This record gives sequence, structure tokens and C-alpha cells, in this order.
Amino acid sequence: MVRSLAGLMDAIESIKVAKDTSFALLLEAERRGYRIHYLTQGGLAIRDGTPWARLAPLSVRDDAKDWFTLGEATWTDLRGLDVILARKDPPVDAQFIYDTQVLQLAHDGGALVVNNPQGLRDANEKLFAQHFPQCCAPTVVARSATELKGFAEQHGRIVLKPLDGMGGQGIFSSAHGDPNLNVIIETLTANGTRFAMAQKFIPEISAGDKRILMIDGEPVPYALARIPQGSDFRGNLAAGGRGVGVPLSERDRWIAAQVGPELKRRGMLFVGLDVIGDWLTEVNVTSPTCLRELDAQFGLNIAATLFDVIESRLS
Repeated sequence: MVRSLAGLMDAIESIKVAKDTSFALLLEAERRGYRIHYLTQGGLAIRDGTPWARLAPLSVRDDAKDWFTLGEATWTDLRGLDVILARKDPPVDAQFIYDTQVLQLAHDGGALVVNNPQGLRDANEKLFAQHFPQCCAPTVVARSATELKGFAEQHGRIVLKPLDGMGGQGIFSSAHGDPNLNVIIETLTANGTRFAMAQKFIPEISAGDKRILMIDGEPVPYALARIPQGSDFRGNLAAGGRGVGVPLSERDRWIAAQVGPELKRRGMLFVGLDVIGDWLTEVNVTSPTCLRELDAQFGLNIAATLFDVIESRLS
């Protein structure tokens, strides 16, 4: 029996083939003989309680100059699919949440959605780490400038970030006494109307912001340390960081063991933990990356491990 799969993602024509994790997952589906369909956010709809989408037949190949072929899109009932890979990048805004409501109908109708739509709604990538305070450096989340400035006064150098960004966007390093601290807080909180997160600065960022990939609650044995370059304190690859593969440390494994059971319980099959030094900073559930880099550096096939789990749920 030929299984069917739809990939909900950003524009496939704009991806970087050598680095794109969504593409690696599609390649694995192609290798396994799935009937693959391509789907973008604009193609989702609900008709009389039924989840529909404009699905285009898709074939992919590992060729940096010619990596995909699309057929003509047609409206299709999502409940008839075996698997939906929900890989839309943040921001997790109102439109993203609405997408998960459509995907929830598909999930309830029998399609396996990776990751679980309820989990995508509940697990904000910045806030979800706070479910595991034993793993995290000192953190405060607030709209109040007084609260955020008090945190800086207590901890000295801090990192401030919005709750809905990705790729290092909108992240600031500041400190008590910094003349720019007020305007940073005003900008991030929109003058006290939006939450912002402040974390104690972790000096070990110089050794890299490690991405640990979790499959059904279990860690891949290697992480990608994203090392800041030049004067930039951010390690994110999108912000210019350099990715170096490293084996997991004992502390990394301990953090994974703390978080993994809850991910498994929530049906979050593919997740990325961000760890700086000894501390968990984020739990990435929307479209975790770094798979291609780890595969290339260690001769892995992480997508195959994930698909083994997916197919165990289908059988």
C-alpha cells in the first residue's frame, strides 16, 4: 500500500537544499515510496467542519540546482492523508494558531500530524522551557519594564527576547546600567503591552548554542553547537553562527531525560532543544532544524529514525 504525506512548509523554491530539514524529511519520504504533496499556509481551509487544503503533487531529489517538481494543486480532504508534516516556520501568531485548528480537524479525522497540533498550540518555544525550571538559567517573563529592569539589576548582563521570534531575530544583550536598556524593553514589550523574556547571560555561549534533536522523546546522540562569529553574541545559524557537531555531554543527556517524557506524552515526535552551557534555553517544536548538518558531519540519517517512529504509529 502506498502511503500519502503532505508537507506544510514555507516556499520550497526558496530553501537551501544542503541545510533544510523539511527537505531532508521529504527526501526520506521519497525514498520510502510515499505519495508526497506540497502545502503552504495559504492553501488551508475548513468547509462545513472538514479540513481541506490545496495539495500539489511533489517529487524531490537531492540536487542543489533542480530539487523539486510540482504538479497541479487540487483541493483535497486532509483526513484522507496518512501523514502531515507541519513545518511552517514562526512567527507563532494568530494565523499560525488558526492553522493548527485546521490541522486538529485532520488529526481528529485520522491523519498523523507531526507535530501534534495541540502541542504546537501549547508549547511556545520560549515559554515551554519554563515547564522545566530545574534545567533553566534564571529567567523572567513580563510586560512590566520595572520587572525586567529589576531582573537586570539582580543579574547584571542579561539577554532579552520576544516570545514569537526565530533565528535570533529581535534578541538583545544588555545589562544593568546600559543606557539602551529602557528603549530595548519599550521595543520588545511595545510599551508594556506584550510579553518579553529576560534570561541571565550565559558566558558559555562562546562555545556554542547547542541544538539537540529529540525524536519521540529520545535524543540524537550528537548536537550541533552553533558558535557565534565576530562580535555577535548570537549563535543562530540564521544570524551567522558556525555549526560544529559535538557528542552530547552528560548534562545534555540529563536535560533531554527531563524534557523527553513530556514531549512524548504530548505527541511531539520531532523537537529541538537549545542548550547553552548547562542550561536549557528553548524548546523548538514548530520546525526544528540542524538535521542536515548533523547527518553530514556524523554520517547519520536522522530523518530515517523519525520515519521509523512515524510508521510505527501508522501500522
